[in-house]
Amino acid sequence: MILSPTENIGLGAFYAIATAFVMSVAAALIKYTATLVTIEIIVAVQYTICIVFMLPWLAKKGLRGIKTEKLTLHIIRALCGWACFYTYYLAIAHVPLVDASLLRNAAPLCVPILVLIIHKTHFSWVRWVPIAIGLLGIGLILKPDGNSLNIWHLVGFGSAITLAGSIITTRMLTRTEPTNRVLFYYFAFSTAASLPLAMLNWQQIPTKALLPMALIGLSIWLTMWLYTQAYVYAKASIISPLSYTGVVFTGFWGWYFWAQIPDWLSFAGVVLVVGGGVGSLFLGSQADKHNALSTRQSK
Repeated sequence: MILSPTENIGLGAFYAIATAFVMSVAAALIKYTATLVTIEIIVAVQYTICIVFMLPWLAKKGLRGIKTEKLTLHIIRALCGWACFYTYYLAIAHVPLVDASLLRNAAPLCVPILVLIIHKTHFSWVRWVPIAIGLLGIGLILKPDGNSLNIWHLVGFGSAITLAGSIITTRMLTRTEPTNRVLFYYFAFSTAASLPLAMLNWQQIPTKALLPMALIGLSIWLTMWLYTQAYVYAKASIISPLSYTGVVFTGFWGWYFWAQIPDWLSFAGVVLVVGGGVGSLFLGSQADKHNALSTRQSK
């Protein structure tokens, strides 16, 4: 068994913030590139580039490098990650960058719900308060009055649900699996899922789209490496709140390049989603500590 490194909160926090920054740069590149080629092609090219980056490691390690007893979990993790990026990119192409980023970063609100469904774990009513607050914030972003709500906001929220699945499975895998193995399976299965959609939506790729697409592929490989490393060194209760820095970074690019300034409803939604997400993570962390203490005392 491969043991995880000693927990290092500072290093984990660094990787988490770096992940958020690189993702924000990728989001800006995607919004520009989506005006030139289809999202399906962008997704397929990015994963193809990522798997190419893994070939030297694969050549060095051979089959022993990808030998695993967690294949099913790798597949679930890969499909969650692929669906998260695909829905996120679709949202980026059709809604303001800050909206798409915030909806994706509502994932911590979805984690307890998935845990309840998967593990049948029941929470006290206090745990549901921040989740309700965060969901109210999402409602404000979705504009319930209907003035600017469109299906792409809902698609953006789909990226939060699938990211929550990725968070849960990534943490499970990094307990026993090395980072490069996790990345290899993620990129391999995501490439396989992306290519059929790319072929169905194929179009000629203009020359001016080649460089940003290459940069997107590079940034996603770097993002996933940073993201996986963050969960190696720190718990989700530490990493997930820091992911909200990505909303700030992405909001800056949206303002600088596209003059996108959120209205007051969106600002209120930001406060509620971030507050609800951080509150949910804090209560979850406290519950984990309490359970661990109870377990030790019972022995």
